[in-house]
Amino acid sequence: MSAEIAFPGGSGPLSDDQLLAAYAWDEETPGRQRPVFRFNFVVSADGAAAVDGRSGGLGDDADRRVFALLRRTCDAVLVGAGTVRTEGYAGDLVGAGTRAWRAERNMQPHPGLVIVSGTLDLDPDSPLFSQAPVRPLLLTAAIAPPGRRKALEKVADVAVAGARTVEPDQAARVLAERGFDRVLCEGGPHLFGAFQAAGLVDGLCLTLSAVTTAGTAPRITAGAPEMTPRPLELAHVLRSGDTLLLRYRSPGPASG
Repeated sequence: MSAEIAFPGGSGPLSDDQLLAAYAWDEETPGRQRPVFRFNFVVSADGAAAVDGRSGGLGDDADRRVFALLRRTCDAVLVGAGTVRTEGYAGDLVGAGTRAWRAERNMQPHPGLVIVSGTLDLDPDSPLFSQAPVRPLLLTAAIAPPGRRKALEKVADVAVAGARTVEPDQAARVLAERGFDRVLCEGGPHLFGAFQAAGLVDGLCLTLSAVTTAGTAPRITAGAPEMTPRPLELAHVLRSGDTLLLRYRSPGPASG
């Protein structure tokens, strides 16, 4: 049985359809020239973004339920190469029920998988590619080793989105050209930091896990210089037992 999720003080558990309505892509604005970028993370009550190096150790059934539903409505999943390796991405990103749901709504049955890797340090023979239901798209930098690019072009589409590193604005251009309007970003922290610095974070879905971990675990953001605090609007708070599921959006008109 899936985890029960409800609005605090609400009338009862929410169905999948009600949860999808709560997580509607209302970050979209008329006339937008780039995709909507929504980030999704889980964090402990004391700020850890991982346990034993992986975020999966922090999530519960409620987090996993929302994680799957967020993938249902996106055009593409964007993820950094480090997270791909750490979390073991391979095979289907969505189940048969979601593929049918998407097909009924004239969406591609499976969302695109977009991997950010400035150096293309990926194994072309790995299950990430051999088990991929759709051909992945790799966003890389112009300085990536030509030999790696040639090997990976056999199993994925490769696009340059920056000179020395992948630049978020150029990544947005490539994704827009491919028709990816709703992009769900699943990490990791360096990708989130880069998109924050570029002003391209439209929404943040954050699961607050009711655990503490201490230690030296990373935050959900890394690699970017400290910025002047930018406000977020709280779109909703959901609860499943002691777990809180928060959704924020950037206020005001989205950047073009």
